[in-house]
Amino acid sequence: MEKVIIIDPALAVGIYGKNNRNIDLLRNIYPTIKLTARGNELKVAGTEEEVKTFSSRFELLTAYYEHFERLTETDIINITANEDEHFYLLDKDNMGSNDIILHGREGKIIKAITPNQKKLVKALGDNDMVFAIGPAGTGKTYTSVALAVRALKNKQIKRIILTRPAVEAGENLGFLPGDLRDKLDPYLQPLYDALRDMMPMTKLLAYLEDKTIEIAPLAFMRGRTLDNAYVILDEAQNATESQLKMFLTRMGKNAKFFITGDITQVDLPRHQSSGLIQAGKILRNIKGIEFIYLDNSDVVRHHLVTKIIQCYEKWEEGKSKNSDQIQ
Repeated sequence: MEKVIIIDPALAVGIYGKNNRNIDLLRNIYPTIKLTARGNELKVAGTEEEVKTFSSRFELLTAYYEHFERLTETDIINITANEDEHFYLLDKDNMGSNDIILHGREGKIIKAITPNQKKLVKALGDNDMVFAIGPAGTGKTYTSVALAVRALKNKQIKRIILTRPAVEAGENLGFLPGDLRDKLDPYLQPLYDALRDMMPMTKLLAYLEDKTIEIAPLAFMRGRTLDNAYVILDEAQNATESQLKMFLTRMGKNAKFFITGDITQVDLPRHQSSGLIQAGKILRNIKGIEFIYLDNSDVVRHHLVTKIIQCYEKWEEGKSKNSDQIQ
């Protein structure tokens, strides 16, 4: 009997392994079965019972890779030898932990660490629009991207849209080298960096190519209706009042909106007001919208980042007091 198993092209490289070493291991585990891997097609030849057994195990291997983003020799041996069909969902190092958001590249565990990050995860489960406001390094962007990738994996949404205002570019944008994408990519780099931690590069590139994941500057959102999507607006403190209103009204059916920003780092010209600050004043009492505020205790970068933020806060407080005394 022969059977051809079709594999998602974005997953094939990770499942086959480098130089098809995972397929070679499967040949050793199932010596009476003939396996031929070509592109995203795996041909299986053997008796009807052998092909049926192998197909069942291979389905679990694929599910395991999709869930944990890794497939080691040990994983393959354990999964093919285990009779429990739900074995692939077990993570022995983190069983019982409800804080895990997803498993990133090569099984990297991505989870909410601080109490406020855990509030973010819960808030998005309970609401369709969440504002995460706090200083640099508190995991606002990283957590929101992880939640978006999880929703895409679980087929809760059909696409992810990540956007940022490119306010730093201003009138100087035309002087940067390259085409429009080359000019804008530096401002969107933090979003690319987060995504690279969440999924294999081949899968990420495939999603970017077919627009399953879209990364674009805020100005490109005008006139759109965003349905069946997880939409993240990063660095929202640099969106003007009219820009943020425009963005928030793009929300379509079955959409989740996540807005992150640091109101202490507004880069807008002095004559323009931050839309994030305005939104915090006028939207907080709407049911279905939640504001989560993070602080220095949520910083997950280098320990010096917390101290730097504290020093700047003291400096600003000192300037404010001196200004009041002068007046």
